[in-house]
Amino acid sequence: MSLAIGVDLGGTKIAAGVVNENGQVIDQLVVPTPKDTSAAVVSELAKTIQSLAQKHSVVDVCVAAPGFVDAARTEVLFTANLPMRNVKLKAELEKLTFLNVVIENDANAAAWAEYKFGAAVGSENAVMLTLGTGLGGGLITNGELVRGAFGVAAEVGHMTLIQEGLQCGCGLQGCWEQYASGSALLRIARKLAQKYRDEADILLSLGDRTPEGVEGIHITQAAEKGCPIALRAFNEVAKSLGSGMASLAALLDPQIFVIGGGVSQGSDYFLNAAAESFSKNLTARDYRPIAQIKLAKMGNDAGLIGAADLARRK
Repeated sequence: MSLAIGVDLGGTKIAAGVVNENGQVIDQLVVPTPKDTSAAVVSELAKTIQSLAQKHSVVDVCVAAPGFVDAARTEVLFTANLPMRNVKLKAELEKLTFLNVVIENDANAAAWAEYKFGAAVGSENAVMLTLGTGLGGGLITNGELVRGAFGVAAEVGHMTLIQEGLQCGCGLQGCWEQYASGSALLRIARKLAQKYRDEADILLSLGDRTPEGVEGIHITQAAEKGCPIALRAFNEVAKSLGSGMASLAALLDPQIFVIGGGVSQGSDYFLNAAAESFSKNLTARDYRPIAQIKLAKMGNDAGLIGAADLARRK
């Protein structure tokens, strides 16, 4: 059975795995990500890949990077949380490892994993949304990843949801991820806890009893205990998620939305609230098929599993 190496390059760690054609990880290595220079990142990537390649018969590697990747899948154009700007990563890694290397966006790789092995199996047109610190996206159309003319398609978190809305780290205002992400959930929960301290007692008790001390894990724990403020925060994020999904459906008409990331696991009713908002905001909802909405299945290994499979499709 053909093996390939998939690498998920993150802001804090590099997760690399040897993956078979069924999407099973048979060996894995996780190391910290250097943050001082791009050369240090490249060097650590090469060492990690070589460590796995020495133990397994592989020739194909795909690195999933957290940022803009060119359409040819050879160069990392920009990463927000790593010192990588216009890095010719394919050429540099091939010179160091003597293996065939391709580069992919990390959200694209995760979306591909869900399409091939996870929640979107059997759906030729799918959208994956990952709610972490920000909001990432991956698009599958007619069984192929949508990368765009310049390789940077599917940056859905930076679609404008609210005109002249909240300031985003990208420099614009009103971006979708400011309303549907882990950061949004935390901001909303803290604001509500400040205003409604009595109703937020369960939430506040899980931290230092101040709104500023509330952390993401506390919101999930409080929601599980029925805290009305935690549930309200989840509901607000779900409404914004569903509203944006309806806009995507107007453009892409997918069969399924796959929802991943830590926020999606936050409460039992989160997905139902997002689905209700999606349906409410969907154009002509009474006269069209409505896309399924499912939780992602591939977990934290989605990026490296998807990358490994894409390495075979170079």
